[in-house]
Amino acid sequence: MQDTSFAIHPGKKMNVRGTSYQSIGSLINYHFQEKVLNITCENGYVSICFYRDDIVRIIMNPKKTPSLKTSFAVIKKQEDVEVVVSERNGEIHVSSNKLSLVINKTPIRISIFDNQGRLLVNENETGMGFNEKKEVICFKEMHKEDHFYGFGEKTSFLDKRGEKMTMWNSDVFAPHNPEIDALYQSIPYFMTIRNGNAHGIFFDNTFKTVFDMKTFDDTYSFSAEGGQLDYYVFAGPSPKAVLEQYSEITGRMPIPPKWALGYHQSRYSYESEQEVRELARNFLEKEIPLDAIYLDIHYMDGYRVFTFDEERFPDPAALVQDLKDAGIHVIPIVDPGVKEDPEYLVYQEGVREDRFCKYIEGNIYFGDVWPGKSAFPDFTNSDVRKWWGKKHEFYSDLGIEGIWNDMNEPAVFNETKTMDLKVMHNNDGDPKTHRELHNLYGLLMGEATYEGMKEQLNGNRPFLLTRAGFAGVQRYGTVWTGDNRSFWEHLQMSIPMCMNLGVSGIPFCGPDVGGFAHDTTGQLLLRWTQVGTFTPYFRNHSVLDSIRQEPWSFGEDYEKVIKKYIQERYVWLPYLYTLFREASVTGVPVMRPLVLEYPDDKHTFNLSDQFMISSKVIVAPILKPDTYHRVVYLPKGNWVNYWTEEILEGGKHHLIQGDLETLPIFVKKGAILTHGTVKRSTKVKENEMTIHLYPTKDEASTFTYYEDDGKTFAYNYSQFFECRIETKMDDENLDIVINAEHDQFKPDWQKAIFVIHGLKGDMTIKVNGKTPSEVIKESESTLIKIPFAMEHLNK
Repeated sequence: MQDTSFAIHPGKKMNVRGTSYQSIGSLINYHFQEKVLNITCENGYVSICFYRDDIVRIIMNPKKTPSLKTSFAVIKKQEDVEVVVSERNGEIHVSSNKLSLVINKTPIRISIFDNQGRLLVNENETGMGFNEKKEVICFKEMHKEDHFYGFGEKTSFLDKRGEKMTMWNSDVFAPHNPEIDALYQSIPYFMTIRNGNAHGIFFDNTFKTVFDMKTFDDTYSFSAEGGQLDYYVFAGPSPKAVLEQYSEITGRMPIPPKWALGYHQSRYSYESEQEVRELARNFLEKEIPLDAIYLDIHYMDGYRVFTFDEERFPDPAALVQDLKDAGIHVIPIVDPGVKEDPEYLVYQEGVREDRFCKYIEGNIYFGDVWPGKSAFPDFTNSDVRKWWGKKHEFYSDLGIEGIWNDMNEPAVFNETKTMDLKVMHNNDGDPKTHRELHNLYGLLMGEATYEGMKEQLNGNRPFLLTRAGFAGVQRYGTVWTGDNRSFWEHLQMSIPMCMNLGVSGIPFCGPDVGGFAHDTTGQLLLRWTQVGTFTPYFRNHSVLDSIRQEPWSFGEDYEKVIKKYIQERYVWLPYLYTLFREASVTGVPVMRPLVLEYPDDKHTFNLSDQFMISSKVIVAPILKPDTYHRVVYLPKGNWVNYWTEEILEGGKHHLIQGDLETLPIFVKKGAILTHGTVKRSTKVKENEMTIHLYPTKDEASTFTYYEDDGKTFAYNYSQFFECRIETKMDDENLDIVINAEHDQFKPDWQKAIFVIHGLKGDMTIKVNGKTPSEVIKESESTLIKIPFAMEHLNK
């Protein structure tokens, strides 16, 4: 019994994680006031409040009545929930319409049930408590059927059962492997799927936290080095419902500018204006689509942020404008470190206006980063964030609309790789140490950058790429997975990393295509570009001393296929853009693990090398060198090979062929896909839509296509276009109905072609109740094209 959680006896000081553990003990008294249940225990205090009927917050403080103040991650205000508190059988019952808490008094143990009576979360014999190091910790029962997802940016496989993970934003150049559990992002949230149902937990604590799903078979825990034990439980019951609930608390992604969804090219570094112009010229001449070029640290004057090196970049305004005229945006890197230089205006302002991080004694903290000895803005102060945001006029005045935040963990060139933990952040008059607020630094810098650019862009949407972040980072930034390497294993690992970021409320994410460090190969770059076609963020990036990995770097044969898949990204953009809109409304990611759609299918629980785009498309990339086939799992239903039109039965594993030119893609029968055309960048207007229909007699199929201007926030004021496309089919008839449900924005395209897949024999086809005047048969039995004009929409 000593190797299970029974080794930890409740109510006594026991050895937990190598320290003396103290349970909060038994109930002394309680009272319910102003929608909060406050409980006084022998060794601490507990408060419970509902944020919605399906979201409950539980806070434990060993020393005093818990504070209801939240971290910067939380934007949701507590709703006026009808809560019933009663006492029976020696237990306290606290209930909303969708959740019920049963609180055992002696000792305090909390069990949470949904409105169907399903046990969601249950404290084990150990419960919650603290130790002499002021760490707070909570132990929960782990069921045999539990599978865990989320936790933000973590390596290894999709299902995190059996892993122990640390939340501490860290600059990790190498290695990125399953042993590394603390990377650049800290998202202390996870979803549990059990027997087809889901619930979630968000641990709102900014200290270094640990989630232990490994040590015991029947128990998991989450703990923090300091602060309160403060967590939210989300009722579900579906995985998508959990994501909606979690993103209600921490916020959702605004719709990105459409150009941010195109293909991006980067390198550490393109070191001169001449090199950048030559790069752009190659893309244009080779007719490879491109929407953005990145400027890494070498564009600056001695690595001073908000400067350009006048010799390397003599006319940045002309460069930015010329590239923008060609449909290419420039995205410069901006790090937090400000060079200590009394002749440097940003440093002068920071010192004079008290903008920098300090020790409690009042002296500025300095750390070595790229510019050498540097000071760091104290982003915990709202006035500093406004100052920093306004400094971005330097870029916006040049026509720049996107910023890349790096080194914002913050990274420092020392043994700890970060700022001295004794630094005291002012935190708008509520001083706290860097030990407590370290994980928030990147998020707060992101808020400063995004909001500053938003004010300066005359209504256009800014784009922010950030390396570091905390829960809520999706409100401001796109996340990439940091300094990966050009290894096949890193290509493999990037897929579950991005899927778990999506499940953690961050829909806009992706890895460095081709790998950042080390040397890629033509085949690896090709296969990674195929995956990049469907990762939400699509950027090729490589380190200074690696071989070149632009699309043409490995000869014409590789270039041809790489170009094909970059072009394919633009073909799929209308469909992807609709999914980004969905993510901004519901929190459901664009790139999804199959378990999100099929939570009761055991074959999806740890399926880490396939992913879904929406609920209808499966992408199954080939992730090994010199490999031209793979096993693909297709869940229940019938699936169509995107390239060959072959119909495959679901609920089975299939051996699929895939030469170097082929990325295996499967479309579920019933799907409706909206496709655009190949173009050099998103600046080129979409002149024609292709609407692919995969009708099925099993059920009516629907898809709501979304469009807006792709660049401003006018969509927040109802200026967008939505049309609902529906198909109904029986043995003899196919009815297609396309209704404009919201038309306060007029799309560029005026004509469309319906492409109907999988029809056999003679069938009567009607579009909005009318027989089409023109029907084009591409093959005898599988493909039919029907031209359609926007003017024939039902309204």
